[in-house]
Amino acid sequence: MEIDSSPISKCSKEHQMIYQEWFSYADSDGDGRITGTDALKFFAMSNLPREDLKQVWAMADSKRQGFLGFKEFISAMQLISLAKGGHALTKDTLSNEVDLENLKPPVMERLDKLLAKKKKRSHKTSDPEQNGGSQLQLSPSAHWFTSSKSAKKVPLSSVTSIIDGLKKLYVQKLKPLEVTYHYNDFVSPLLTNSDFEAKPMVMLLGAHIGPEPTTDRFVVVMNGPDDRSIPGNTIAVQADMPFSGLTTFGTSFLSKFECSQMPHPLLEHMTFVDTPGVLSGEKQRTQRSYEFTGVTSWFASKCDLILLLFDPHKLDISDEFKRVISSLRGHDDKIRVVLNKADQVDTQQLMRIYGALMWSLGKVLNTPEVMRVYIGSFNDKPVNEVVAGPLGKELFEREQEDLLSDLKDIPKKACDRRINEFVKRARAAKIHAYIISHLKKEMPAMMGKTKAQQRLIDNLEDEFAKVQREHHLPAGDFPNVEQFREVLSGYNIDKFEKLKSQKIQAVDDLLGYDIPKLLKSFQNPYG
Repeated sequence: MEIDSSPISKCSKEHQMIYQEWFSYADSDGDGRITGTDALKFFAMSNLPREDLKQVWAMADSKRQGFLGFKEFISAMQLISLAKGGHALTKDTLSNEVDLENLKPPVMERLDKLLAKKKKRSHKTSDPEQNGGSQLQLSPSAHWFTSSKSAKKVPLSSVTSIIDGLKKLYVQKLKPLEVTYHYNDFVSPLLTNSDFEAKPMVMLLGAHIGPEPTTDRFVVVMNGPDDRSIPGNTIAVQADMPFSGLTTFGTSFLSKFECSQMPHPLLEHMTFVDTPGVLSGEKQRTQRSYEFTGVTSWFASKCDLILLLFDPHKLDISDEFKRVISSLRGHDDKIRVVLNKADQVDTQQLMRIYGALMWSLGKVLNTPEVMRVYIGSFNDKPVNEVVAGPLGKELFEREQEDLLSDLKDIPKKACDRRINEFVKRARAAKIHAYIISHLKKEMPAMMGKTKAQQRLIDNLEDEFAKVQREHHLPAGDFPNVEQFREVLSGYNIDKFEKLKSQKIQAVDDLLGYDIPKLLKSFQNPYG
């Protein structure tokens, strides 16, 4: 699958050096990012019409991050060069048909003179003794997770991307609410720096097929300099990895978790999570040593796409698979269904299998929307035309192209997905705060606290309904009652905090004002 849109591999070393010098000049903050403001100044030297530059930015910033890194900057320069040469700017402009290696950098008016001036200034100030010694400069994001107080001192101008902005808003406005009402214990661990900066993830979920025993192991496949395997206990404590939250599932899970690293162009853009086969039949009676549905639910909240894999010879959805699919509630927009090995049945059988699969999924997912199902034989072997026939072969090829297209879109939509998940988390944290403060309010001031707590736990559905009516909240946004009850049983409700209106207001401001303002400030600088 060709997903590598990096222009560096198709750019000569000589041109890379030129672009590196240009990039350093255009990067006003020196943080390795070309912001919209930087682009307005630098791109203007191309003398291209504003509409062309608008298209250049949109195509270069295909991931909608709100800034250009060095790879994206090279793409922008190549697009400008082509536009100045009379080429129309379309999504296929930088395709393999263009000889990018020999494409000369665009002519930028006055740039040579400006670079010469900069070199003179840097030569005069290059002596560290003359300038009081060199100072270590930290990137703006290095301070987000030190403390909320230090984060508040960071000026808005230091926020140079949408992700940086979300980090800052989390520390300042959402994290205080989560900490106050124990959101990390009930719903999801507190976010870390790596959670915001992690590559998009794709999770593969399916029933265990075959007579051999399952390995019962979660494997994260990531990009790395060489082929290596990292044990779960090690990767869970690495600060630059987004898996620290998995420590809550204990050593029994971490011993069944590992990371497999390898160099591959695809893995530069996304990470894959391969889950162990979901058990069925007698195997379900052998309990796993960890909370399988809890782990899959944790990964689901982090993933950008979830592929449910089915085999035409094993369509029955076991009890464990039902629990796993139910745990994906709230992530319906991420779920895609893959009916694999479809070339092993003829067309008539395939129609019946497809109908049976949709009927089974409809009962489990309990949703009126029709789930997108990809039908095919997704392996490196040719389609079995004897069984599938020419019509089936053509169908499978189209379905495979659609699935690959869905995967290719993941990096482009990653930033939008981060924003979407952040908003969902903020709303969930707000509802959680209402629930916790309501339970606190229902406790007696003096006598009978033990009985009152047990009554609240037993009648949790009714208490949820009271909170929903009092604050006019949607019922679908409330947490799972049974899971909430289980965690609540380990707490002393009387020790909970009362409702702090200023923290609720901070989250309301976050949703209603701060995030829209952040997105507006990092939209296409050319309108």
